[in-house]
Amino acid sequence: MKNLLKCFGSLLFFLFTGQVVSAQKTELQYLSGRDKDHRVNWDFKIDKGRKSGAWTTIPVPSNWEFEGFGNYTYGFEKEDTEEAGHYRHTFKVPDGWKNKEVFIVFDGSMTDTEVKINGQLAGPVHQGAFYRFRYNITALIKAGKSNLLEVKVSKVSANQTVNEAERTADFWVFGGIFRPVFLEATPKNHFERLAIDAKANGSIKIDAFVVHTGTPATVVAQVKTRDGKPFGKAITGKLRPGDPVAHLEGQVTDPARWSPEFPNLYQIEISLKIGGKTLHSVTETIGFRTVELRKHDGFYVNGEKIKFKGVNRGAFWPTSGRTTSRQISIGDANLIKDMNMNAVRMSHYPPDKHFLEVCDSLGLFVINELTGWQYPPYDTEIGRKLVKELITRDVNHPSVVMWANGNEGGFNFDLLPDYPRYDIQQRPVIQPWLNINGMNTKHYIPWNYGIDTFFQGNDVFFPTEFLHGLYDGGHGAGLDDFWNLMQANPLSAGGFLWDFCDQAVVRTDKQGVLDTKGNSAADGILGPYREKEGSFFTIKEIWAPIFFPKRIITDEFNGRLSLENRYNFTNLNSCRFSYTLKKITGFTSADTVVMKGKIISPDVRPNTAGTLNVALPAAWKQYDVLYITAHDLYGREIYTWSWPIATPKQMSDRFVDRGMGEVSVHEDSNLLTVSASNVEIMLNKETGLLQRVKSSGKEISFNNGPILISGDEKLKSFRHYDTLSTHVAEAIYEGNTRFKVKWTMMPSGWLELKYEYRPANQENMLGINFTYPEKNLKGMQLIGNGPYRVYKNRMKGVTFNSWSKTYNNAITGEVWQYPEFKGYYSNFYGARIQTGEGDFKVLSATENLFLHMLNPAEPKYVAKTNSMAVYPASGGISFMHGITAIGTKSQKIEDLGPQSQNNLTFANGGLDTMKGMLYFDFR
Repeated sequence: MKNLLKCFGSLLFFLFTGQVVSAQKTELQYLSGRDKDHRVNWDFKIDKGRKSGAWTTIPVPSNWEFEGFGNYTYGFEKEDTEEAGHYRHTFKVPDGWKNKEVFIVFDGSMTDTEVKINGQLAGPVHQGAFYRFRYNITALIKAGKSNLLEVKVSKVSANQTVNEAERTADFWVFGGIFRPVFLEATPKNHFERLAIDAKANGSIKIDAFVVHTGTPATVVAQVKTRDGKPFGKAITGKLRPGDPVAHLEGQVTDPARWSPEFPNLYQIEISLKIGGKTLHSVTETIGFRTVELRKHDGFYVNGEKIKFKGVNRGAFWPTSGRTTSRQISIGDANLIKDMNMNAVRMSHYPPDKHFLEVCDSLGLFVINELTGWQYPPYDTEIGRKLVKELITRDVNHPSVVMWANGNEGGFNFDLLPDYPRYDIQQRPVIQPWLNINGMNTKHYIPWNYGIDTFFQGNDVFFPTEFLHGLYDGGHGAGLDDFWNLMQANPLSAGGFLWDFCDQAVVRTDKQGVLDTKGNSAADGILGPYREKEGSFFTIKEIWAPIFFPKRIITDEFNGRLSLENRYNFTNLNSCRFSYTLKKITGFTSADTVVMKGKIISPDVRPNTAGTLNVALPAAWKQYDVLYITAHDLYGREIYTWSWPIATPKQMSDRFVDRGMGEVSVHEDSNLLTVSASNVEIMLNKETGLLQRVKSSGKEISFNNGPILISGDEKLKSFRHYDTLSTHVAEAIYEGNTRFKVKWTMMPSGWLELKYEYRPANQENMLGINFTYPEKNLKGMQLIGNGPYRVYKNRMKGVTFNSWSKTYNNAITGEVWQYPEFKGYYSNFYGARIQTGEGDFKVLSATENLFLHMLNPAEPKYVAKTNSMAVYPASGGISFMHGITAIGTKSQKIEDLGPQSQNNLTFANGGLDTMKGMLYFDFR
């Protein structure tokens, strides 16, 4: 990584000074800025929309909507075909370029781009927004003098198939020169392009496409390490007069291979020589790796079968649209790696060049895609030009392991012969959403899908979209079941989630509001500024390359934890492990005692199982929770797992004070009032429900419970009686659930609640509910799994701890305030509920209980049947044995696997009895 950054720094110095180290190198001169944070003002006028009709200036690169010009449009909206931007910019080139070939290069321009130099067309209008294109302007420029660049960019293409492929799509469509513009100066004899195939065994093939005068020449290639030292012998090839390409083949011994786990990179310097004179020299970055699609078997990298753990990602930033930066690329790639992913699909267009460079250096598999959102695709004439531009720019990146010929029906099959024509590596070409050529990539399959296909088929399958996020649904929800099935099936090559981030634009025409176009662009695991929603951590745990089978820490625990190494190439002895023991002593974040220690890394080879031996101190049983943290060999956290040591009963026994003194009772025709230690509760004798709570004479609005969330029971009997030092009230309800409630007031003022019921089978929610007004809530100190909420099919990604949570009414995907406050929390041990009426505490003595804290507000635009979970109708605060799952934007809840089904309580011919024990402290 250090050497890579050093290389980047040297390259940037070279690019922006426009100077050359030696005469045979390509010289570059930027006419625009480099990225969204480094831009150059050009003269500009737009024909239609905001600020139209007058010359002014605009920073380049940019999408002009974000600079106050034109109109914002989403893909399904009608566009103004006359919205076009006119650019002017003057520039000079060095006198030394008189004897060179000079090219102007556009890295991306939306959409039809006409280029003039000094009043003359540089070449045909370029059509296609996301591709690098260039013109030879040697005959048009004046070296050493001022030159005028004029560019007309039509937002809507004159080619309707370009609009269908790129703009009539489910994403924002912008206008403008959104990627850099620069000049390249080469010798008259020069390399036009290079295509390199560096295999895992050290073999190298090179196609060097040249422009030369016809004199016999030699092409020499030297592999070098990242610090510039020669690696192996030079490879040579001959060029006869008239040859447009030199074919070179060679071999190096035992190269360090490239993979996402070991992204080893090399340089290769390729020189064009006549006699002993070097005419032109180019250096490329390469990685030695072999990718293969073996039909009816799997996808192999360097001889190892791999599974994609991937996400779809588009180039996007909320204040600049498709104009990004290397820093954004580094940040996004790191976030993808932080989720323990190994792959990214470019959706639905080629990315910035620097994103692929970052994927090379950090280690991510890439599916690089020709734009084509859905049918119809590019026509064959324009499609062939764009396939060439796609591949010739990106062919040498080791991260690119596959090409995608459009998306979801946006396929032009006449283009398929063009991919191997330009790709020396002959990578597989997929049609995302099709089962073709032994590769099944169908989208949004149900978990149990398969009649001679997918899990029951014979083809290698890797859905390029398989869980469609929306707000809090999808992504992590359902992933565990899908991944378990994929892990178990040898034909599975993994899959890709949709998608990386919410694409919310800052609307400069609407006072800066963040706009996701309803729910159209709110599909991300992250927010627009890369805020992490709960699914981020669910994915991080499920796709961690270290897997711990479920276990409970008991008194007999000997420090040995079974684990699986799900890496493809990494032994776990190169990872770093540590443990933390924590004791929770109260109801604030500071009420903890912590002990830390290191763990000897186990020797567990890739794709095998082993044991982690944790040398715990003798007093480990005195703590409440054990954490294990693993870091990879680069220092990146893989995950932190938690195992409670104390049970809920053990913790509640420690915290609950039964006290000494008297419990007083008052009864009238409707109410039973029981009080102790300044706490007074009133139970309604006609309903059996808690009606009022007072503490030191002040009312606390926790009442109207316990009510069964699923059931409509009527009170059958109510009685109360004294015991040795407490007072007990019992309510029995008639109906199918056999609901029983027992309240016990202790002399300390602590209140115990025991309850049991036999719910009907396949209820979506199981538990009891109390009413509490949301307006009074300020926050809570939660002891349980957090800090994020859970769903029945998104239980992973949370950690057992004491969590301080401030009240918010955040709506996932509309207000990016994480973690949310409302919702379901698993493994509930206790909480101090912070209110405007004073705090109160509740503890659980029951294992596997959920806390329901209020009902989340619904997003404004939501598919109710899929992307919203169901909550208790009365809202409030609930204590639950069973909670609901959540669907995705395009998949019903019941289609996402076993964890997404309703709660099953039918066993051995009868219904299971649910039991709970809670303690309340209103003092």
